[in-house]
Amino acid sequence: MKTHEFLEHHGIAGNPFAEEDAQFDAVFKRTCLETTFHPAWGKIFGDPAEPSTSIVFGEKGAGKTALKLQMVRQFEKHNQSHPGQGSFIVLYDDFNPFLDRFVSRVGPNRPIEKVLSQWKLWDHMDAILSLAVTQLVDHLIGNPSRSRLQARLTRPQARDLAILAACYDQSTAESFPHRFRKLRARIGYRAIGAIWPTALGVTATVLLAVAIVMSFRRGQFDWLSTWWPWLLVASAWIPWFLRRATSWWSAWKIVRSMRSGNRTVGQLTSALARLPQAELAGQPLPLMHRSDDRYELLAKLQGVLAAIGYPGVVVIVDRLDEPHLINGSAERMKQVIWPLLDNKFLKSPGLGFKLLLPVELYRFIEREDEQFNQRARLDKQNLVPSLEWTGETLYDIASARVKAARVGESPASLSGLFEPAVDQRRLLDGLRSLRVPRQLFKFLHRLLVAHCHAHTAEFPSYQIPLERFESVLAVYRRDQEAFDRGLAPR
Repeated sequence: MKTHEFLEHHGIAGNPFAEEDAQFDAVFKRTCLETTFHPAWGKIFGDPAEPSTSIVFGEKGAGKTALKLQMVRQFEKHNQSHPGQGSFIVLYDDFNPFLDRFVSRVGPNRPIEKVLSQWKLWDHMDAILSLAVTQLVDHLIGNPSRSRLQARLTRPQARDLAILAACYDQSTAESFPHRFRKLRARIGYRAIGAIWPTALGVTATVLLAVAIVMSFRRGQFDWLSTWWPWLLVASAWIPWFLRRATSWWSAWKIVRSMRSGNRTVGQLTSALARLPQAELAGQPLPLMHRSDDRYELLAKLQGVLAAIGYPGVVVIVDRLDEPHLINGSAERMKQVIWPLLDNKFLKSPGLGFKLLLPVELYRFIEREDEQFNQRARLDKQNLVPSLEWTGETLYDIASARVKAARVGESPASLSGLFEPAVDQRRLLDGLRSLRVPRQLFKFLHRLLVAHCHAHTAEFPSYQIPLERFESVLAVYRRDQEAFDRGLAPR
């Protein structure tokens, strides 16, 4: 018999246990996303009106990605119901582009462990600022209410956003000069003071060209052999050359210090040259390998976000073990994430971090010294050492998925899939040994397939017996123990 026939008999459309990754799980997104939460949800999520930091450690399949999706949904709902008091959500869950650029600049031919040991807090800050600014520019360029936006941003805030976009906007959807021009027009930042060096040089050149044309008409060429006209024109271009040289020098230092960025010196030189020198004077720029300038730039970003209705910022960190340069190595994960565990940064006003980390890293924390503990202050970060699931919570998850996949008003339930001999107590004991939702889904999917393969369509059986439940569970647990010992790839 076929699996879908077994499930349809119970009024269930589709296999609710077929997917193993919440990112692509239609059943989870359709129903469980807003109804089924981990018991520690309140501590992890906190108050959406005042974003806070929480650090969660969980093994593979424990539901870290599901937590990320649920937090995004709940923050979006809060933003919709509280306009002007929302939180700007930044997903810091793809480390590949930042690590690739970092390694290519720091040492492409050196051992990866030595290169990652140079990853610092300001590299994280550059990555987060890049994600946030790019997302913000996308939002502003696509927002049709132009006049209202210009009214919200003051001149200093528009300048701050232009500086941030020049350094951190990393969109590849369109060319950077075109995008930067659109942003300045969108926010009403007209920097007339930045064009006078160009205007002076162009004006002097045009006047010289007009004088030459007039000389040809009159037949008077003697003055062209003198030095003073050419000196005047050259002098008129000196401010332009000085401005370009200053912008190039700043751009070179910024590109050198932003080891995870994709901005080129030429792009940044042109962008900085379009900002008035008087308004750039004294402003923080990421010119050096340090975090002080980044803190000031982050504060400027928060000021711009607060002006457009996002007084809070939430950064969700996930999928740390997936980048190809890390490749699941706990030591490399530690090298990348440890600089981020800084209490000053994690407790920045108006900024909340949600760190969803592999459980392997918690073993390193248990062995850290006093200096690390004083810097990270994990006792103040809403720490969840292990994303654990009891047999009861796993049973509730499975039951919720069955109900979510049922058709109409059918009385579909998890216990209804089994014979009466498989009572709730036995189900709870069996599910408890699976530990995490992903293993739960894998086991139930294997159990359904094994039961259907044991019966023909002519003589179907629409309830799973106790013997099959016990045998499939024993084989599955044995396989999982082999995985845990490293005898097979995960």
